[in-house]
Amino acid sequence: MPQYSYESPPLASSSTPLISDDRVPLYTGSSAERQRAHGEGFDDVPAEKRQLGVMSVVSLIINRMIGTGIYSTPSVVLRASGSVGLFLVSWIIGAIVTSVGMAVYVEFGTALPRSGGEKNYLEYIYKKPKFLVTCSYAMYYCLLGGSTTSSIFFGEYMVHAFGGTISQWNTRLIGFACLTSVTLLHTFHLNWGLRLQNTLALVQLGIMLFLIMCGFLAFLGWIPSDDRPHNFDDLWKGTTHDPNAFVSGLCSVIWTFIGYTNAHYVLSETKDPVKTIKRAAPLAMTLITVLYLFVNASYLIVVSKEDILGSGRIVAALFFRNLFGSIAERVLSFTISISALANMLATCFAKSRVIQELGREGVLPYSSLLAKNSSFKTPYAALILEWALCTFWMFTPPPGDAYNFVMNLDNYPYACINTAISGGLLWLYLSPSGKLHWNPPYRAGVLAVTLFLLSNLFLTVVPLIPPSPDFRLYDFLPYWIHVAASAGVFFVGVIYWYVWARLLPGIGGYEISREVVIQNDGISRTVLNKIPKS
Repeated sequence: MPQYSYESPPLASSSTPLISDDRVPLYTGSSAERQRAHGEGFDDVPAEKRQLGVMSVVSLIINRMIGTGIYSTPSVVLRASGSVGLFLVSWIIGAIVTSVGMAVYVEFGTALPRSGGEKNYLEYIYKKPKFLVTCSYAMYYCLLGGSTTSSIFFGEYMVHAFGGTISQWNTRLIGFACLTSVTLLHTFHLNWGLRLQNTLALVQLGIMLFLIMCGFLAFLGWIPSDDRPHNFDDLWKGTTHDPNAFVSGLCSVIWTFIGYTNAHYVLSETKDPVKTIKRAAPLAMTLITVLYLFVNASYLIVVSKEDILGSGRIVAALFFRNLFGSIAERVLSFTISISALANMLATCFAKSRVIQELGREGVLPYSSLLAKNSSFKTPYAALILEWALCTFWMFTPPPGDAYNFVMNLDNYPYACINTAISGGLLWLYLSPSGKLHWNPPYRAGVLAVTLFLLSNLFLTVVPLIPPSPDFRLYDFLPYWIHVAASAGVFFVGVIYWYVWARLLPGIGGYEISREVVIQNDGISRTVLNKIPKS
């Protein structure tokens, strides 16, 4: 199929914000003003591809947030905190950090309403050296599997639900089967995948509300229990003084909120993206924050501190066992595994779109293949790559440390990226050139941006401090392994950039030139051509 070149207008660039009203919209006609105002003219995506409304975007965020974290991380956070009081404080701090982070991302999302999320924001801020930030981000995003933790969690809860013995292989094989099914659904049945996501978002909210109601009734004594814990009698007993342990717990909390960025990866498929992200992100964030705090309070009402610490990733199952017995525990284990399925659906959908956007930039091998949509209107090559990466990380880490290592390997690079994003936005606020050109439809404000920057600097630096002898982040791996692995991933991106964009052009005597072409699916992508130096 032939491809047709066109001159890319300023508004079509992934690094050009909606900064003034005199920009030329990509589409013309009676709807041009509406497209400019709501961001639909920012990316040259066919109108029929924009299928996500406010409800679908809220569902993407909720499914990514609730997924597994609130059921799997409380024991990790309590172990890192040492006391019930610091445990609750950690959740409050995590909610504050992610709330200001959400505001920062909404500002960028309304200014650059195109799929890709952090890729676009980093490219806008850090334009030089050319292609460096894109290559570094591409290695981070393409080498790590976003649905790995959800897959392992799904396998553990399914085994527990059916009374089996949790082992290294049965949980991973079950998780692999679920991951494969999710990939096939998103590849061949786009609309059914979206409908299932929306439905499971409501199911997840119902599960959490039921859990909160049970905790409240237990607190009032309306649900009898033979052994009611006294977790609130001495809130600060056992409080840790180890900063590494505290940050480890705080990272786990933030990881449970990490889904607030999920909608930014699919803005090119969102109707009225500026208006939608301004409404959907705060709505989902507020709802999840309130639910998280009440769910954790319910855990503490029903399950003793000692049982939570020893529960691993099945604290929610213990909650229902203590209230209703082992049969209810297994039934609810099956129900909670549905949350992991919802998380996989949301993560797989969003991450494949970012990989597709990286393909549209032309910096990756086989970019044209990654950028394409299949006849089912889905990025099939990006979905296959995401499936392969998740499978690799699911089976590679040693037993016992797999879940925590993969979770921390998600968290730490994310803190580094957020530091770069918030620092760059603060520079746009304060620099003369930034003040002149940066005028998005929504502003987070200097205070929120500064708080987000400082919190992510804290999360980036403190994990380098050795933990106290009585705290072990991993059973077999060294405490710094996720930091080293994260640095290694970014370093691979730097090496790739240097060889591809500097060394080879220097040896070959050519320069890299960008050309924008339209694919046969109606979506543009960048072709990088080698132009001989004169």
